[in-house]
Amino acid sequence: MPAPIKPTVFLEVLNQIDIRVGTILSVDDVPNSDKLVQLRVSFGDHERTIVAGMKTERTNPQEIVGKQALFVVNLEPRKMRGVVSEGMLFDIGYADGVRPVLATPENPVPDGTRAG
Repeated sequence: MPAPIKPTVFLEVLNQIDIRVGTILSVDDVPNSDKLVQLRVSFGDHERTIVAGMKTERTNPQEIVGKQALFVVNLEPRKMRGVVSEGMLFDIGYADGVRPVLATPENPVPDGTRAG
């Protein structure tokens, strides 16, 4: 059964969230962490490091290298286990206890393309 729908937000609030397509270039372990990996992601005109807690969610985290996914790119940078994360992977399922999957475009699009 799906979770209840969250409270209504104004369109102006939603428009403040910058979600973009990026291509995952590499996946590396974060030292001293059982869950975290660091993704190197191309957004077309630049690359970023994004930390994601997916190490225990996949048998082989390397399987996502080369795939496009959605990322929130305008979060304040945050240091996790000594690695600065410059955004957030926008995945599907984690909040509902479902084995998470990537939110991916139906067809390839240029890196940096905005969602919304």
